[in-house]
Amino acid sequence: MTLNKQIADWLESHWVTPAYSGWVLIGVTSCFFGAAVNTMAGWLYVLSGLSFALLGIAAILPVRSLRNIKIRRAAIQPVSAGEALTVEVEIANETAHPKSLLQIQDLLPFILGKPVQAPLEVILPHQSYTWRYHHPTQQRGVYRWHTIQLRTAAPVGLFWCRRQQEIPATAVVYPTVLPLTACPIIDSVGQENHAKSYNQQQRVQLATEGLTRSLRPYRIGDPLRLIHWRSSARYGEFRVRELEMMTEGRELVICLDSAETWEEDCFEQAVIAAASLYFYARKQQLNVQLWTAATGLVEGNRTVLHTLAATNFNEAQVANLPQSRLIWLSQNALSLNKISPDSYWLLWGNDSIWQSKVVHNSFGLLIDKEQPLQLQLQQVVRVERSF
Repeated sequence: MTLNKQIADWLESHWVTPAYSGWVLIGVTSCFFGAAVNTMAGWLYVLSGLSFALLGIAAILPVRSLRNIKIRRAAIQPVSAGEALTVEVEIANETAHPKSLLQIQDLLPFILGKPVQAPLEVILPHQSYTWRYHHPTQQRGVYRWHTIQLRTAAPVGLFWCRRQQEIPATAVVYPTVLPLTACPIIDSVGQENHAKSYNQQQRVQLATEGLTRSLRPYRIGDPLRLIHWRSSARYGEFRVRELEMMTEGRELVICLDSAETWEEDCFEQAVIAAASLYFYARKQQLNVQLWTAATGLVEGNRTVLHTLAATNFNEAQVANLPQSRLIWLSQNALSLNKISPDSYWLLWGNDSIWQSKVVHNSFGLLIDKEQPLQLQLQQVVRVERSF
């Protein structure tokens, strides 16, 4: 930015700066005044005086036009990457005079896009105008910005005046969730948990003691073996034991190795994979959680999506790795030593990383970043690697 541009920008944001027509009028008026001094012609003094008065009024009115304008933002609803953000701003005129010929500009962070601006023809006294625009998104993330600018040259158009207000905004762009129709890693975990749960249910149904949760009156169809005879004798009616149902003894945790150094495109694929696996596991009715180095264990659809939107690689690790079955997402083959043998992994890289001298017997898949991720997740085959 040149020195002249910096000076003009400072003047416009703190006072006013002449428009092109303003500079022309300043030049012509100066010539008239100079000619009046040289010729002592009264009509030239009058003409130059009127022009200076017009310039003075034109410099004061834009500043007054931008006073007593209140700006409020509506909360921005989260979207997924590729969808458009809907930004809504309310501009309220708190004066008894109309505000006309304004220009509003929302200064978005450069990573999200260029500033968005729109003209406002008029805002009536004690009325408000709602400005709504849609901005496309390309990449997941949590974006924050603060500044809205109002600009005007009304009513004469000779001087520009700009004022800004600090109106914080936060936009959350979730990672893409792939519509998986199958995922052998999740499906195999689900089948194992289902079989274990079924066996536990069978044991509970056959149990006659030690698993009582409460007693209730007998209902037709209840097994006689569940009658609690001592309580029945005390109450004078049959009392039936309700047994404690066993739940699955193992959690599934999707772990994103965000403390390591990644290639940026590989990490973005890993975030998409983590979101897709989480929601597929929820669809399969598994007890699933997400783990990242900075947040630890989180669960719940919106919480998981927000965590994945905000995460990045090279995070400081503040949470310990869960001691349960994992699906480990990493780009570092050495990190496989951290996980238990019954866990699974997805590893981004190429065949050269298998030259690492790592001893590990868990199951997983090597992801090729050049191939479609959705296809690889759906066609994954359990492969045992021994390094």
